[in-house]
Amino acid sequence: MSRRAGLFFGVIFVIVTGLDQGSKAWAHGLPLGTRQPVISGYWDWELAYNPGAAFSSFPGGTWVLAAVAAIALVGIGIVAARTPPDHTWKLAGLAVVGGGALGNLIDRIKDGAVTDFIRWHVHDHWWPIFNVADAALLVGALLLLYSGRHESARARAGGSG
Repeated sequence: MSRRAGLFFGVIFVIVTGLDQGSKAWAHGLPLGTRQPVISGYWDWELAYNPGAAFSSFPGGTWVLAAVAAIALVGIGIVAARTPPDHTWKLAGLAVVGGGALGNLIDRIKDGAVTDFIRWHVHDHWWPIFNVADAALLVGALLLLYSGRHESARARAGGSG
């Protein structure tokens, strides 16, 4: 990885992790389990702690999930280091996924559970509560999907890498 690509990856990684941890520090001031409307009928703040995986599955698996996240972070670092510097979408996707994974890993190590606080709903239809790291994991995965299509198209057109 070139120095410029490493800096690009590192800055995104640090920003995502910082936004996640900063928002969770703020959320710790919310009353536990009480909804506070942001946009009535659609978006609430609601502090909750999730000791399991996504959607509260695998409860009690905090340390297994922490180990999986740590291994994934090592894998992300290896893939990023081997990614050509001109594959910016892939580097950005890896950095965003990595920042999200690190944000939730920090929670698991520090608190034994992930802090969630964003609740979206359309009146009586509720989505699972989540956090900035969870959103980053989704956005990063979408960036990686886009990068795969983008790089495949570029390769078919005869471009580099």
